[in-house]
Amino acid sequence: MKTLIRNGHVIDPGRFNGKADVLIEGGKIAAVGAKLLVKGDNSSHVTVIEAKGLWVCPGFVDLHVHLREPGFEYKETIATGARAAVAGGFTSVCCMPNTRPVNDSRSVTEFILRQAASAKQAHVFPIGAITKGSDGNELAEIGELYDAGCVALSDDGRPVMQSLIMRRAMEYALAFNLPIIDHCEDLSLAEGGSMNEGLVSTELGLAGIPSAAEEVMVARNVALAELTGARLHLAHVSTVGSVRLVREAKSRGLAVTAEACPHHFSLTEEAVRNFNTHAKMNPPLRTGADVQAVKEGLRDGTIDGIATDHAPHAVQEKQLQFDEAPFGIVGLETALPLVLNLVEEGVLSSEQAISKLTCAPAQVFALPKGTLALGADADVVLIDPDHTWVVDPSRFQSKARNTPFTGWTMKGRVMKTIVGGEVVYDSP
Repeated sequence: MKTLIRNGHVIDPGRFNGKADVLIEGGKIAAVGAKLLVKGDNSSHVTVIEAKGLWVCPGFVDLHVHLREPGFEYKETIATGARAAVAGGFTSVCCMPNTRPVNDSRSVTEFILRQAASAKQAHVFPIGAITKGSDGNELAEIGELYDAGCVALSDDGRPVMQSLIMRRAMEYALAFNLPIIDHCEDLSLAEGGSMNEGLVSTELGLAGIPSAAEEVMVARNVALAELTGARLHLAHVSTVGSVRLVREAKSRGLAVTAEACPHHFSLTEEAVRNFNTHAKMNPPLRTGADVQAVKEGLRDGTIDGIATDHAPHAVQEKQLQFDEAPFGIVGLETALPLVLNLVEEGVLSSEQAISKLTCAPAQVFALPKGTLALGADADVVLIDPDHTWVVDPSRFQSKARNTPFTGWTMKGRVMKTIVGGEVVYDSP
């Protein structure tokens, strides 16, 4: 069976940007070009998808999601998370290891891969723990995690506080060419905080988390990356100082990459004023100056890609008072329009925006995704950039509803998602 996507505007960053058709055969990209004809086949063997007025792009790649399974299936499962992913245009997602048990062993990694294969939605790439149990004290079996299929290492949610442990992790990871991802937070500086430290936290009477809590750890990790030569990836960069540190590290040729999340360039700490727990995340929402710094980092390439940090929680967990509610929001199904806002604002071009969601993050983890190159897996997303819609969490594919964007009017929507040549999502 062949599939012809015709009359769309193809955006394959760095390769093609213009009106064209895309031919899929055997689950692979067979051709990209104008007015493609499929010869030698009975028409009944060719599925034609009309894409006039739509962007046709590589499937998005998310380097940072929490799928919660095993152990927290009441929040999300691999199947529901993968369905949320394709609804948002993400055909490949990398899942963090803070499950129960923690993904610090071959058996947990293989379980995740089996569940993902059974779901038949997005590709799921496991991220293994840096330390056993993510407790920060003893290195996990890094070689075993690599052999089992992990594409990176992280104790996300639990920063590796011991510098010697982080150094050893970088040295071992280097032997397998695995990137080390760190949730950059000095726990002693952040202790007890539930939002950004500043004027708003003072007015609300909430304990704050200073920007320095993130920046101190960014600086330490950059220093260790320079010492070891390791590949360092900095998760959810959120402050002026962090962006500056990453820019400086890159200027010196260090193997340092970074990601930003849509909520960190779309919202400020002002969203917390009504004690909305759906605006509680870690790193917390920062100031307007921080938002502008993140945007500039995306614009000039300091920040390589955009990741959602999709962090589902049960309804009752977010109904606690602000300082007791868990950190985190869902993001897979609202990411695209928030990224397209950067295009509307002139921060990024349309091709740059798609790049930040596709080939750029794929390159960070050396994943063979995010491209419409001939022979690549046929992971494709069709987008209506002008479609407006209102965020209604009850219609999410995710199990969770914890979003600060409820009621927002969004512009830009995924109309169809294709994984391995098969349509896995069709917008209702």
